[in-house]
Amino acid sequence: RDGKVSLRYLVSSGGMPSAHSALVGALATGVGLQMGWSSPEFAIAALFAIIVMYDAAGVRQAAGKQARILNQIIDEMFQEGKEFNEERLKELIGHTPFQVLVGLSLGIGIAMVLLCR
Repeated sequence: RDGKVSLRYLVSSGGMPSAHSALVGALATGVGLQMGWSSPEFAIAALFAIIVMYDAAGVRQAAGKQARILNQIIDEMFQEGKEFNEERLKELIGHTPFQVLVGLSLGIGIAMVLLCR
């Protein structure tokens, strides 16, 4: 974003692809392959995956937007040299639906490669 390379984004939340979606996608795929696509275990894993991906793309992205707005308000309020002693809120905490979809695809692909030998 600033034209600089930052390794911090490799271990922080948000960004491309969604690691959470990749993990739960691989989990659900692995359970489906091992236990069967109509098993109760797969149903539980699939519901868990849907909840995690909804949270990543919905709730957490909304929290990131709120953080961005609050940081903007703080910047505007304290422009005249006044000090604000709190840390800025983290803005990149959620994912776009595309990032979640790419993470899900990556997780499914990895599980298929590892379990379908």
